[in-house]
Amino acid sequence: MPNIEHSYYPQSGRVVILGGGESGVGAAILAKDQGFDVFVSDMAILADHFKATLTQEAIAFEEGQHTEAAILNADLVIKSPGIPEKAPLIQQLRKTSIPVISEIEFAAQYTDATLCCITGSNGKSTTTMLTYEIFRHAGVNVGVAGNIGQSFALQVAREPREVYVLELSSFMLDDMHHFRAHIAILLNITPDHLDRYNYDMDAYVDSKFRIIQNQQAADYFIYCADDEEIAKGLKRHKTLAMPLPFTQQQHSTLEQGAFIDEQRNLIINIPKREPFTMSIEELSLQGKHNVYNNSAAGLAAKAQQLRNSVMKESMQSYVNIAHRLEHVACIGGVTYINDSKATNVNSVWYALESFSPDIVLIMGGVDKGNDYDMLRDLVKSKVKAIICIGKHNGRIHEAFESDTEVIVNSASMGDAVEIASHIAKKGDTVLLSPACASFDWFKNYEDRGDQFKDAVMAL
Repeated sequence: MPNIEHSYYPQSGRVVILGGGESGVGAAILAKDQGFDVFVSDMAILADHFKATLTQEAIAFEEGQHTEAAILNADLVIKSPGIPEKAPLIQQLRKTSIPVISEIEFAAQYTDATLCCITGSNGKSTTTMLTYEIFRHAGVNVGVAGNIGQSFALQVAREPREVYVLELSSFMLDDMHHFRAHIAILLNITPDHLDRYNYDMDAYVDSKFRIIQNQQAADYFIYCADDEEIAKGLKRHKTLAMPLPFTQQQHSTLEQGAFIDEQRNLIINIPKREPFTMSIEELSLQGKHNVYNNSAAGLAAKAQQLRNSVMKESMQSYVNIAHRLEHVACIGGVTYINDSKATNVNSVWYALESFSPDIVLIMGGVDKGNDYDMLRDLVKSKVKAIICIGKHNGRIHEAFESDTEVIVNSASMGDAVEIASHIAKKGDTVLLSPACASFDWFKNYEDRGDQFKDAVMAL
């Protein structure tokens, strides 16, 4: 039965799904299982395994086009988060009475599970996977989905769980209206994807704050008290949920939430819960940003009354996800780190903050209007060379030509790694942390990271 008190959306009829990737195919299977007439439409050519799945499930689909006549007769449309609001078909749908929602919004109707939802400009994937691992280690029947892993809708349809940890992008949140997060985590907000928000920072902040819409008094809102944009957003957005801030600046001033005491212990306090204490030196993920990530994940675990021993064991042993500060190899005393998932400037700041000098930084690609000023001090103090990848890197040269001795362009990822290996000395770190999108030279950030790892292993 639907998980919502009222049927906000049709519970029968024709569902059209725009986008035949992981989320779209999962939504199609759930819709089919719920008795809808389902049609999947994608402007791109579908991956072979998704095509095979749709064929096996007897779900109608088209690729390489959107046939308007087959779409505009829908009772409900489920849209891929990758399709922008300004796309002509979406604009056309908005003029009709057909609801257009996200896969997450659709799937949430069909589960009674506890939903732990994580958003932010940076650190989402790490915090999501760390939270999932703590829950899993505690024996919770938990799934992970959203921007990561297997489709939420597919899991709801075929592998129901008691708890889901969901990584949510602003694009997903934009098409979520009646969804309720039982635990909402807002990590940070820095300028990113502003082209999708008419370069209006407030609109982007409002999108992130959609994670707390519909929360009730029994729910929890976990957020970074040190983030300027969150502080401003809190004045505009209210919630009934219990507030659980986390901070590294306020020491012992928080009665509830998470903070670092003067002995460098992470302290987590939630009313009517046993307090949690752990030295930040014991965390497997080091660096200021990872203390924030552990604080958020720890608060979520404590909200669910997980045992302190389980939390500590998980936070001591967790290994980071692929393409996010991923250790690749140590060759000739040089450490090679794959941070291909760092597609904005703030992510690169976190990466540089995590390592000691001297760093050979590989960066560049499709610039999304980056402001590199925030990196200048770290580049001056930690980076001995910058090697540019991608087609257009003039702005990187302009930004850092006076801050580091060496800035050079490369012809390929293999070329970049080769150059880096000649510059780096024993004890140095070669860090791929691009600050840019990947689609000039690569299929996606995973392909970029895989090519980096292949090039390193070929040295």
